[in-house]
Amino acid sequence: MNRPVFGTRRRTELFDTLVALLLAEGFAHLTLDEIAARLRCSKSTLYTLAASKEQLVQMATVHFFRSATEFVEARVAPETTARARIAAYLLAVGAALDPASDQFMADLDAFAPARAVYEQNTRFAARRVQEMIVDGVAAGEFRDVHAAFAADLVATMMVRIQRRLVRESTGLDDADAYRELAAILTGGIRA
Repeated sequence: MNRPVFGTRRRTELFDTLVALLLAEGFAHLTLDEIAARLRCSKSTLYTLAASKEQLVQMATVHFFRSATEFVEARVAPETTARARIAAYLLAVGAALDPASDQFMADLDAFAPARAVYEQNTRFAARRVQEMIVDGVAAGEFRDVHAAFAADLVATMMVRIQRRLVRESTGLDDADAYRELAAILTGGIRA
């Protein structure tokens, strides 16, 4: 059974540092010994966070997406129109994912538990965009579009952006790809 590590603050600090390490370098090649050395803690401290490297990576992925969601929603909150909220949302998703290296994204895609966390968050993001589209249609800001289809389109592009497929096919970095997605989506459904 996992115990809290030196309280919640220390635990959060360890996960924040771990997430920064994994985002920068990926995780498939790292051992628990290397992670402990990089985090300047003992392996036994890591075992209080998770029972294995795999569980540690999965928990760090959850921590990353939880923090990213808070960041994204904070960017959306001040916006007053559906169009501005969607644009802010997509741009913030791009900004939140900007620190993720190609190695991290490749490792995430190859590790089923972490990939499942990513896919769950992509589904959540699609539902969130769908809600904003429905709000925009109801307010007369957007034409009457099939919101679920538009959200599915967004989710599909988010997956392609995050897997770096858009970069390969267009040369756009993630932030630019999210800007283009926001512009095309909000312009395409405008009333």
